Amino acid sequence: MMKSCIDQGQLVPDDVISRLILSSLRGLQQSSWLLDGFPRTVAQAEALDSVYDVDSVINLDVPFQTIRERLTSRWVHLPSGRVYNIDFNPPKKPGLDDVTGEPLAQRDDDSPETVSRRLKDYERQTQPVLEYYRYCTETTVLHTYKSFAHCYSLYNSL
Repeated sequence: MMKSCIDQGQLVPDDVISRLILSSLRGLQQSSWLLDGFPRTVAQAEALDSVYDVDSVINLDVPFQTIRERLTSRWVHLPSGRVYNIDFNPPKKPGLDDVTGEPLAQRDDDSPETVSRRLKDYERQTQPVLEYYRYCTETTVLHTYKSFAHCYSLYNSL
C-alpha cells in the first residue's frame, strides 16, 4: 500500500504512517531521536504527542522553487540506490552511473508535475502542523530556520 501511494506521488495515509513511526520509536525509548518529515498532519502530531513529549520541532523553511529544482534534477542508479543531481552532484558521464556505467533513472515521483502536486499537498497539510506546534502545546517548541546560517547555528548547538 505504501509503495503504491509513493509511486503515484501521493502521501501515505495518516493512520498507516503514524502506526509505522510510533512502532519504530518504541525501540528508542531510552534514546534521543530526530524525525524528518513526520508529523506532516495535525492528526499525526496528535498521535505522536499522545505517546511522547515532544521537546523541539524544527521547521526548515526552504522555498518550494528550490525543492522543485532539486527533486526534478535528481537521478538514481536503481540497483544500488546511488543518487545524483545534475546541478550539484552530476555523474561523470551524463545519464550513467559512475561505478557501473549503467543507465540512471528518474523516479516517477520526481517528475515536475508530481513534485508540484506533492508540494501543494505538503503546504496544505503541514501549515496546520506548524500552527499546532506554535500555539497548541503547553510550551512553544517550534523553531523555524530560513537560511543556511540559521541551520548551521542549529547544528552547532546540538
